[in-house]
Amino acid sequence: MLRPCFRVCYICGKEFGSQSISIHEPQCLEKWRIENDQLPRHLRRPEPRRPEALPGGSCVLTADNEAAYQSAQAQLLPCGNCGRTFLPDRLVVHQRSCKGNATQSFGKWHIFSCVRFSTSCLFG
Repeated sequence: MLRPCFRVCYICGKEFGSQSISIHEPQCLEKWRIENDQLPRHLRRPEPRRPEALPGGSCVLTADNEAAYQSAQAQLLPCGNCGRTFLPDRLVVHQRSCKGNATQSFGKWHIFSCVRFSTSCLFG
């Protein structure tokens, strides 16, 4: 069974149907502006820009989604202690408890903060 085609929001990185994305993006951008204005000056980011759409069919939708995903990921800020990336409002919360370790151990499970997932796993 084929998965329905979804479009990725260039602001938040979430997936939406082809009709919903045009409703979501203006609301998401307004929410982004409000949240960005509430951040301390040093954490404020430039407004995200919609990636250029490529002409073509369904293969191009994957490329458009990849560009939108990368745009959303560019909004994340790295922690100065451990290097993990967060949205600015979550970074402040994280930094309160961050001990600066690149690896945290929870029992027999290890979480590595330096692991980055390839977007080809998500879209390809």
